[in-house]
Amino acid sequence: MVQAAKDVQEFGADGVTVHPRPDERHIRYDDVRAIKSIITTEFNIEGNCREQKFVDLVLETKPHQVTLVPDALGQLTSDHGWDTIQHRDYLREIISVFKKEGVRVSIFVDPDPVMVEGAAETGTDRIELYTEAYARQYAAGQPKEAIKPYIAAAEKARELGLGLNAGHDLDLHNLKYFRDHIPWLDEVSIGHALICDALYLGLENTVQLYKRQLV
Repeated sequence: MVQAAKDVQEFGADGVTVHPRPDERHIRYDDVRAIKSIITTEFNIEGNCREQKFVDLVLETKPHQVTLVPDALGQLTSDHGWDTIQHRDYLREIISVFKKEGVRVSIFVDPDPVMVEGAAETGTDRIELYTEAYARQYAAGQPKEAIKPYIAAAEKARELGLGLNAGHDLDLHNLKYFRDHIPWLDEVSIGHALICDALYLGLENTVQLYKRQLV
């Protein structure tokens, strides 16, 4: 993991995102600490802030950004954003914990302007739009319909002064269309697709191919 982080930095990646889970199936907690010691670019740790072990890791390593996802214990992968209305008070409290330590906070939300408005009331710095629905509809040949709710949510975020990230199922096929229609994106997180492409195209080439989609 540490060598991979070194390599993607050298190959031009603008940031490194890690997602430590309690069972450490994605990345070990010690790997996160090791990456922090060598990181020279943006470092983002995402995970479930209801797990005290995760909170402690973020406060120990102090990444540039923490992204809060509402995963259940043992969840295979993230599959929904926060209900920022129902969990507003909790989010306000936990977000303040990270911000007091100088860590920028982003929270995972679905492409719903109401949820974006709720996010703005939590004190978060950014939101990350959950893009699985976009990717699925884009692959079905309906790009215009796929992007509509994301444009609405992104415009609401910009109106409210929130930074804007996006992630989940973005790849070399659908990323440029997303970026072209929401050009004020701050960052995208891409993991599975990038590594799959790298198996055939090489890691350095793949990093550059993804960066070209964002120009």
